[in-house]
Amino acid sequence: MSTAEIIARCEELYEDTTFAASRAWKEAAPGRKVVGFMPVYIPEEIIHAAGMLPLGILGGGDGLEVIHGDAFYQSYICRIPRSTIELGLTGRLDFVDGMLFPSICDVIRNLSGMWKLMKPNVYAKYFDVPQNYRDDIGGEYYQREMQELRHDMEKLSGNKITDEALSNSIAIYNQHRQLVRDVYAMRSDEPWKVPSSEVYLLMRAGQVLPVEEHIVMLTDYMAAAQEEDRPIRDNCRIITCGAFCEQPPLNLIKSIEMAGCYVVDDDYMLVNRWLMEEVPTEGDPIKNLADAFLHHSADSSAKYCDTQEKVGQYLLDSVRKNKAEGVIFAAPSFCDPALLERPLLAAKMSENDVPHISFKYAENSGQMQPIREQAGTFADSLKLWS
Repeated sequence: MSTAEIIARCEELYEDTTFAASRAWKEAAPGRKVVGFMPVYIPEEIIHAAGMLPLGILGGGDGLEVIHGDAFYQSYICRIPRSTIELGLTGRLDFVDGMLFPSICDVIRNLSGMWKLMKPNVYAKYFDVPQNYRDDIGGEYYQREMQELRHDMEKLSGNKITDEALSNSIAIYNQHRQLVRDVYAMRSDEPWKVPSSEVYLLMRAGQVLPVEEHIVMLTDYMAAAQEEDRPIRDNCRIITCGAFCEQPPLNLIKSIEMAGCYVVDDDYMLVNRWLMEEVPTEGDPIKNLADAFLHHSADSSAKYCDTQEKVGQYLLDSVRKNKAEGVIFAAPSFCDPALLERPLLAAKMSENDVPHISFKYAENSGQMQPIREQAGTFADSLKLWS
């Protein structure tokens, strides 16, 4: 299968706000259930071990007109909760048997309460994560949270989640996360072969497909991309930062590429690679997942940073590892976590002589010309003076 065929399938999934692929999975066998979650870390292994499908809800994108959702929230908050409300009220998520709202910000915390009011007969939970990274404090707390989630998923699915089943799910997700990292490494090494727009579509497909099917898709894509002969362009190497929650429209990513930038790292779809190292499959699986989150998880604005000195270090490390020439801060409008951290990250970049620019977007941004011009000017300046 060629990259064009794989990406065409991914784009079809990206544009479908009815979640037809996930509906088809549920309808393919009696008793199947689907649990939705917002696009920041959730231990999907627990849902998977219960025999259910974890479904990433990434908002309505640029193809959904938000009408009902605007009545639930003020105009000065980001768009993703409003479009998620719209998806719920227009019947697009009626097949979902439960919803998890991970710890991102106060807006998503409030969304979990609104969901319970909107759909009182559907399981909904705000899933919190530790802010203390000591094993005897944050670790113990997080294990209790996951045990509670495990109990809830057993009740929802009607299936017992044994340690063996959970360890088997961890092994499958370990394989998936490694393939995701392989795709990102391949793009960093040869960005002309692996365009960021394709990587983005590929990663979004993983939120609506069973993990086993997405593993095959990732494997096929890398094999096909390696065989293709694509021209090397005189683009600069940049990193984008700020899109860990509300995802950008596809045209924004294409505009950055068309402006002369190779995106060699980003925080798009960070949910697919939140745990950065293999989770052990021997021993207590809940403790293994807790340890992985505490000690081997990705840094972002949605994650509590315990020391001021560490703020921005993950971004600087990525700049050096991926040989980036600059950083583009692209965050959703009204995203408090991203926009409050941006000055700290920008200061870290300035201290280390890393050029950077910034702009904001919404998931339904339509006018890309200003963004393309700004990114193009940035790319030209890097080529001339960096």
